Amino acid sequence: MSDAMPTPDPQANAAPKPKTFGIGKLVGISVVAFAFTFSLVPLYRIACEKVFGIRLENSAVAAPATAATPAERWVTVEFDATVNSRLPWSFRPNETRMRVRVGEQYETTYYAHNDSTSPVVGSATPSVAPARASGFFQKTECFCFTAQTLQAGETRDMPVRFIIDPSLPAEVNTVTLSYTFFKNDVLTSRLNAQAAPARTLPGVAAAP
Repeated sequence: MSDAMPTPDPQANAAPKPKTFGIGKLVGISVVAFAFTFSLVPLYRIACEKVFGIRLENSAVAAPATAATPAERWVTVEFDATVNSRLPWSFRPNETRMRVRVGEQYETTYYAHNDSTSPVVGSATPSVAPARASGFFQKTECFCFTAQTLQAGETRDMPVRFIIDPSLPAEVNTVTLSYTFFKNDVLTSRLNAQAAPARTLPGVAAAP
């Protein structure tokens, strides 16, 4: 019988590695990844500003400051006038151009004169050019709202009050307000009928 002792297995006597080592390794990797990702933000910002000239800081707040505020924006308003051939009137704007600030109310007038020898009723139709500006041209008072009556040879300055909405598209810098006056045949006939002298029979005096 052999007295030799069995050789001990080193792996059997080795102490097991603690599980905390693996957890700590994972936490360390996560921290490094987070730090790397966080560092990309300033690097990206520096690259945009220095290389491409794009400024990112407070871009959402600073952007409106670069555009003209409503109090600073000015628009040119031009005035035009046309008379239908059947209306015996002279009609024109008293001023053909006005520089206005958006959001504020302004007033202008149009000149009208009845060139005929009898009363005439006219109705005006407005239009705004360019067409995309029509919804931003607000008239608070206008002779176009009602029919206008001018006696024979009468002259009148007819006012227009208006406001340019601050939301007017930025590319629109000039707005034209035009009016075309037409003869209102129905109201003119009715007016002349009322103005006609009362007819009396021969030899019969008119009632006092």
